[in-house]
Amino acid sequence: MTDVKMRKLSRREFIAKSVGGVFGAFAIPAIVPSHALGKSGRTPPSEISVRAVIGVGGRGTSLLRSLLQREDVRVVAVCDVDRNHLARALKVAKDAGAKCDGYTDYRYILDRDDVEVVYIATPPHWHALQCIHAAEAGKDIYCEKPMTRFIHEGRVVADTVKRYGVIFHIGTFGRYGARNLRKLIMSGLLGAPIVVNMNRHKYNWKVRQWSGRTDLTPQPIPANLDWDMWLGPAPWKPYHPHRCHGSFRGYWDYDGGGFTDMGSHYFDPVMYFLGFDVNCPGPVEVEADAPWPAHPDAVGMWGTITYKFGDGTIIRCNSGEWGKSDPPDIPWIEGPKGKVFMDGRTDPPDLFKQLERYPDPPPMLSWEEALKVRQQPGGNAEVSHRVSTILHIGNIAIRLGRKVVWDPEAEQFIGDDDANRFVNIPYRSPWHL
Repeated sequence: MTDVKMRKLSRREFIAKSVGGVFGAFAIPAIVPSHALGKSGRTPPSEISVRAVIGVGGRGTSLLRSLLQREDVRVVAVCDVDRNHLARALKVAKDAGAKCDGYTDYRYILDRDDVEVVYIATPPHWHALQCIHAAEAGKDIYCEKPMTRFIHEGRVVADTVKRYGVIFHIGTFGRYGARNLRKLIMSGLLGAPIVVNMNRHKYNWKVRQWSGRTDLTPQPIPANLDWDMWLGPAPWKPYHPHRCHGSFRGYWDYDGGGFTDMGSHYFDPVMYFLGFDVNCPGPVEVEADAPWPAHPDAVGMWGTITYKFGDGTIIRCNSGEWGKSDPPDIPWIEGPKGKVFMDGRTDPPDLFKQLERYPDPPPMLSWEEALKVRQQPGGNAEVSHRVSTILHIGNIAIRLGRKVVWDPEAEQFIGDDDANRFVNIPYRSPWHL
């Protein structure tokens, strides 16, 4: 057993084994307070999970508030490079009666032996490094989406999570509500190949909302913000408020626009119900319809992104915000033998009724269940890497203005140096994978 795993198991096991050992050796009677045994509905101290939140902007603060409401969780630390955000989070914790420490460097949290679980709610250009460092420190990880800023980061995160035996969950849960669709695909009632249309009649891609600006002029760095640390591994750019705090999504250096932001929610259940969590056949070809040339700094508009998989599956994403929009009656999920429409209708009409005679798909562990049984949940690092990879490939097709051909085994574009330079983007010194 590694030192990391020993540290993760020591707190609860040490309490149980030490108490048993002392009482067995000396047979000295003792009075144990009822709350320590979990009586009166209270969670015993040995079952309280100690957690921390890294990045307490809007999403991080929302996570913090949710965690503070739980009796089985104790939040002991928060971190942010914006001191205003940090002060707000500490006040939220104080108002909830929690004793919580604040840091401007996440590595201090990872150095703490008492922290078992970290929530990473920083911008995506920080996700990979913070996940890797957390795994190396033996912390279980809840990471907001998208998992990474570029493809190779995801492979390193997934491999590091596996190497250190920690639990990982991405910050999206749509797959847990898609088991009936997984059952439908497993049944074969639709036939094959499958076509999935993801358009504005069911999906809000937020393309315009999370597009970047091309007219930014340098602004003074606010005294409350450590801009150098906010940038971290991303290239140095002069400060402008539109580059950070929410609107960072519109810049390639930090995210990938509405496509990676919302696409993480949308693609995760689709990949699950198609059965692509393991042995995923692609994509092998990806094309995008978008304005050309793409801006080198600011994420822009796009119309349609089409994915072709090795087994013939096609996934079409249509934004409805640029170019030609899909009609409202186009099928959502379609095979040679049946269709599912976005309003719930099916062809044939009794398609879901027919499912009753088929077996259910295997259950998935939730995040909290996974923490208890020490097995990976449905939204684990490997499937999250696969989802983020698909999103990144779509954005690469947009930026290159042409079709790209992908080798899903090698995780490289085939004979395409221009595309492959987006797979593993150099970090700004001194940061490195």
